[in-house]
Amino acid sequence: MSIENVREYLRKYGKDGEIIEFQESSATVKEAAADLGTEDGRIAKSMSFMTEGGAIIIVLAGDMKIDNRKFKDIFHEKARMISPAEVEEKTGHPVGGVCPFAAKEGVRVFLDISLRRFATVFPAAGSPNSAIELTPDELEALSGSVAWIDVAKEI
Repeated sequence: MSIENVREYLRKYGKDGEIIEFQESSATVKEAAADLGTEDGRIAKSMSFMTEGGAIIIVLAGDMKIDNRKFKDIFHEKARMISPAEVEEKTGHPVGGVCPFAAKEGVRVFLDISLRRFATVFPAAGSPNSAIELTPDELEALSGSVAWIDVAKEI
């Protein structure tokens, strides 16, 4: 189960006890923001793409979306989202629970600079009804991200 993998992964950083679990789904930005009583932007949504180099996860602010031109400029190929049917197989996490922690081996994680506007953000924690509150610096450290990138635009 993905949330258990994330819990185990975060345990080595002493953060496993900080996972928030909800009774209902927090799989969408709107649901997560409502559950947490915060603005959409602070929800750190994780989007999964296939590239020639394999699966990647890009984490960006919940009030942003991928800018296809910026994506192509950075990755030198067209953005191709992983189909919902293949998300768990490719990333190790279910739809709605994709997060930058404990992803399948070889999955590269990138963080969008849109997250830096906030003191803390809430990425999912491996299930469609979980989250964890982290500073952008904590998110960077715990995710093992490759780099901060600028690939988003306002919705």
